[in-house]
Amino acid sequence: MAKEQRSTKWTFLFYEESAPDDYLNILEELHIPFILSPWHDKDVNRQTGELKKSHKHGAFFFDSLKSYSQVSNIISDKLNGPAHVEVVMSPTGLFDYFTHAEAHPDKATYNIEDIETGCGFDLDKFLMEMNSSDFIHQVVDIIEENDFTEFEELVWYARANNTNLLGLIIERTYFFAKYLDSRRYSPNRYQQQKETPETEVKDNE
Repeated sequence: MAKEQRSTKWTFLFYEESAPDDYLNILEELHIPFILSPWHDKDVNRQTGELKKSHKHGAFFFDSLKSYSQVSNIISDKLNGPAHVEVVMSPTGLFDYFTHAEAHPDKATYNIEDIETGCGFDLDKFLMEMNSSDFIHQVVDIIEENDFTEFEELVWYARANNTNLLGLIIERTYFFAKYLDSRRYSPNRYQQQKETPETEVKDNE
């Protein structure tokens, strides 16, 4: 018998017509970080042209590895949903599917504001991690605009202005520490520092 697949991230779905009215409370009581799509109530079956049953896609983010059967039992027992669950292979792709952000023109899209989360799932941090290239550009701009040369300066700035930014900076400490080092010891920076006082003197004359 093949070994049952295990993962910390599992996706599932459940239908509005059979889900408990208090599904959010039920999920909160499980103490498992989760994210749910908006109700997908505008999806059309391409073969029949009829509306699909209203449903939500969801994902659990466990602290430890869980098996297919463990997660399947939770969905069928607690949400009256289909027993079939799948490992999340791409959190970014999953999130896009929640809102159909990358959908074809003939596919309904859904509002990101209707996404539901619980049990400590940090949606803002999740979105920032998915857009890591944008995040890196943002932090580099902050460093340049504030003329930071020390990692401590960057940390204190993030702590005061954006705690999600702080967490991601710490996760990428090596990159930003090296970048700050390169600014501190840059020959161009020393040249600019030498030229600045002379320029100020001329301006005051």
